[in-house]
This record gives sequence, structure tokens and C-alpha cells, in this order.
Amino acid sequence: MRVLLTNDDGIDAEGLRLLRAELLRTEGVDLVVIAPDGNRSAIGRGITTRRALGVQRIEFGDGGHGYATDGTPVDCVRLAGLGLVEGWEPDLVVAGINHGSNLGDDVTYSGTVAAAMEGIVLGLPAIAVSQQSLKREMDFRLGLEFSFAAAARFTARVVEELEVVPLPPGTLLNINVPANEPSGVEVARLGRRIYRDQLRPEGDAPEDGPRRYFIYGEQAGFEDEPGTDLAAVAAGRIAVTPMHLDLTHHDGIGPLSASDLHRLLAPAEDEVQG
Repeated sequence: MRVLLTNDDGIDAEGLRLLRAELLRTEGVDLVVIAPDGNRSAIGRGITTRRALGVQRIEFGDGGHGYATDGTPVDCVRLAGLGLVEGWEPDLVVAGINHGSNLGDDVTYSGTVAAAMEGIVLGLPAIAVSQQSLKREMDFRLGLEFSFAAAARFTARVVEELEVVPLPPGTLLNINVPANEPSGVEVARLGRRIYRDQLRPEGDAPEDGPRRYFIYGEQAGFEDEPGTDLAAVAAGRIAVTPMHLDLTHHDGIGPLSASDLHRLLAPAEDEVQG
């Protein structure tokens, strides 16, 4: 199986390095690494369209190599799918291991999950894997300590047995691993975040030029609902969530179709009598 490994923390990130080592030990895996040349956390599904992408071959020090780009995580998957490596196209996209959880509403911001989503856009199965910090923080802030061993082992086993894991077409697996040794695995739905962002000025107001602000606040909380990924990780279990790209609210199609939207095509009447 030809596996593309990418991330949003950068090609030098420890999470990617340890997952790479585990995948190289997995029988039947033909691995290629294409990752950003620096941190691209929380960039979502951004792509680069207005300039050429820079790509550089990177030696890993164990005889292997990968490719670093100044683009986004999604760009990395597109580079692989469009033939950056001559004679090689991926059968599977693996994104991670992310430094920090990607749970609940976080997935809409995550470059890790976005890379996996691009896999399913290309018709490929995909896995996004993220690791909670050792302080058991439930978000993806930087500057924390992590242990990636359990996440790397579990992800490699999923890749090894992907043919027997029921993964419908157009579906990715979003995997979140708790701190320390997991107590189990739970298939869970996405939960709901409670964000505590604040608008905080940086320094004093300048005499000229723009005023600068921070908009990231304290650690996000969550609604502790059974069956969610947030609750599973909080309880020390690996959360595995199947996701897809169909954002349609299907139950809303009927009521909306019953409304008279055609009337909106008519010009508004002039209410001012002259």
C-alpha cells in the first residue's frame, strides 16, 4: 500500500517523525512524506493558488528522505496526487501525528484534518491522527509536551488492517489519542466545543499604523456528552470518528423547498411614492 504521510506541524515535527518510523516498520507500506516546511497549524483547507510552490528534498538521517513545501497541508496532498514523486501515487493519506487534539468543532480549523479531507476529495481513504498533551489539555495549543508512542502504534495497526476496517467510500477517520496509555477505543461522534476566546490588544495603541489584537483566549471547554469524541478522550479512551465532506443539512431541504423562493427573483417594489 502506497501511503502519503503529511501533517500541519511541519516536516521536522516529532509527531510526524515517530509515526514515520512506525509506518516504515509496517509490512506492505510504501511510504512517502510530503509536509510543510514549517508550522501551519489551524490553517484549515487553505490552498496556494497565486504563486508557485517551493519544494525541497529533505534527508531524514536514516537513509530515507521526504519533501518539504512552503505550501499548506492540503497542498501537500495535492502535490502527491498530481505526481510530485515520479511513478508514485498514494493509495492512502495519513495526516499527523498532530501536536494537540482535534476534537469536536476544532476539526473545521485543523490543517491535519484538512489534509485527510483532501484525500477523500481525491477518492482516497484517509486518516487524521492527533495527540493530547501530557497535561491533558483538550485543544491544539503549542508549547506543550507530548508522548506519541501509543498514537503511532495504533495508527500503524489501523493502516495495516485497513482492508478489514469498514470504511465507506468518501470517509476519513479522525483519531484522537489521550495522554498516557489509552484505556480503550471508542467510535464516537463529534462533540461541541465551548470556546473562551477574548479580544486582547497587543501593547499600546500605535500613533500610526494598525492596532494589533490577539483573539485566542483560555483553554476551550466542551459539552460533556456521552458518545462524543471529547468525552471519550476526557475519559482516557482513543476517539475514532468517521467523517465525510457532505455538509448538506438534508432535513432542511424539504422545508426550504416548500417556501416560495421564486418571488425573490422579482424586483423589489418602490415603497417611496414620488
